[in-house]
Amino acid sequence: MKNKELADIFDRWADILEFMGDNPYHVRAYRNAARLIRDLSEDIEILAKEGRLTSLPGIGQRLQAKILEFLRTGKISEFEKLKHQVPDTIFTLLDIPGVGPKTVKVLYEKLGIRSLEDLKRAIERGELLKLPGFGAKKVEKIRKGIELLEKSSGRILLGVAVFIADRIVNQLKELPAVERISVCGSTRRMKETVGDIDILATGKNEEIIKAFVNLPNVKEVLWQGTKKASVIVEEGEQVDLRVIEKDSYGAALQYFTGSKAHNIHLRTLALKSGYKLNEYGLFKGDTLIAGKSEEEIYKSLGMDTPPPEIRENTGEIEAALNHSLPKLVDYTDIKGDLHVHSNWSDGASTIEEIALKAIEMGYEYVAITDHSKSLKVAGGLSEEEFLKRNEEIDKLNEKFKGKIKILKGIEVDILPDGSLDLSDEILSQLDFVVAAIHSRFTQDNTERILKAMENPYVNAIAHPTGRIIGQRDGYPLDLETLFKKAAETSTALEINAYYNRLDLRDSHCRLAQEFGVHFVISTDSHHVDHMWMVKLGVGTARRGWVQKKSVLNAHPLRTLLRFVKEKRMKFGVK
Repeated sequence: MKNKELADIFDRWADILEFMGDNPYHVRAYRNAARLIRDLSEDIEILAKEGRLTSLPGIGQRLQAKILEFLRTGKISEFEKLKHQVPDTIFTLLDIPGVGPKTVKVLYEKLGIRSLEDLKRAIERGELLKLPGFGAKKVEKIRKGIELLEKSSGRILLGVAVFIADRIVNQLKELPAVERISVCGSTRRMKETVGDIDILATGKNEEIIKAFVNLPNVKEVLWQGTKKASVIVEEGEQVDLRVIEKDSYGAALQYFTGSKAHNIHLRTLALKSGYKLNEYGLFKGDTLIAGKSEEEIYKSLGMDTPPPEIRENTGEIEAALNHSLPKLVDYTDIKGDLHVHSNWSDGASTIEEIALKAIEMGYEYVAITDHSKSLKVAGGLSEEEFLKRNEEIDKLNEKFKGKIKILKGIEVDILPDGSLDLSDEILSQLDFVVAAIHSRFTQDNTERILKAMENPYVNAIAHPTGRIIGQRDGYPLDLETLFKKAAETSTALEINAYYNRLDLRDSHCRLAQEFGVHFVISTDSHHVDHMWMVKLGVGTARRGWVQKKSVLNAHPLRTLLRFVKEKRMKFGVK
């Protein structure tokens, strides 16, 4: 949904105008628009397509034009120009709870404060107390705001949250006191970053709470009651546990899974049908109609149950009502990992160790995709080294015959001109070729990838946008052109499951499906301990409404090899 992104822009717009001392009426108009859009239960894009923006109170023609420009281009030109009229550092200061634009303006103009570090030093030196209107209480409020920001600003990467949550759930579900237990919140929806980690259980509440706060990985108990507790685990993250009555467990799981937009829409439907829906159940008057399971709640409303990953109010409720929910790729569907690095390049595990891990995971095949020669920093292999590595794979395939098929693969570098840094002669001897960009992240790399796709031996593009969550945005790409070319050339796009990539992201996956793109869900593992992250890739795919039929490695080896062969035949090579 675009609602949050657009609301954030209007909030920032109001901040800038207030910082600049603009008309309070203008500031208030943008602030109100932000609040309205953020609280909408419908997607702003749907409202625009249906011509219903005029129904939004306080959204006049000028704001409507800005909304439409954002939905069309992803930005608002007037806002982009406005941002350059103020120091970009003020936005960091505005993130401090309780600190507004007027305060930031005084700090900037009187003390030259541009960053959190500047502000903390000024507080330590007592400089703020010398400013008019800055008494001891106000300064202390700012200081506490900084502490709160630094403590809460960092969201948790999904991979970290899933790892912690799964560990706790697996520990607690062994207890006789636990009847049912599940992760909920944005972790269950498999969002790429989450806030606190939320777990829901039912059973003997006091025994469950006691066991939870005494788990071996718990570092600090923040709060402990009879039915709820919050702890800090050794990774430094907060985990909250609620114990619910069993008759309300399904209702609570649905409610605390979210999303907020999905729940608002669902409650609206319930009201229209004469029901009341909350975390305790679905009620007809004072009578509990459903609550033990999510399925009975949705069924009572005449719906199928939407998978948690797609509960974002982006069409899943309508599909559930029409009984047309897609059959999403499942976590148990993956037959093999097609992007794993061994110690022949920059991996830490041997090919044999990788094969054994793949067998343990129940895979039918695994591709060893070491780096090619131009990526020297990652120990890229020369042609001769690849041939030697392939000899080792042949020997291991004999050893593991009937248990696993080790595919000869490569992560070949796409050079700046779109050519590949290994010859077709070498590539033709491989079972599965993954191509990737590892340089020039600020330039538009569309043409570079398009050319690589035209190589008959390239079977997939790895981490297609190059983004790293929280560290680097993806390089500029014409995604629609990329997706069209991928479908035309029978080149799969990777959903990279490594926890700080998740690239393609969910929204890209959903768009790519419209073009008939094939996907591979691979981990880009550099150690066998990374291979579990395939779960994160599947979760991302499910959030993007990806179906099993579109995922190459959700199918048997013969299907995968046929895909490889058919592309070569399409380009006139064997």
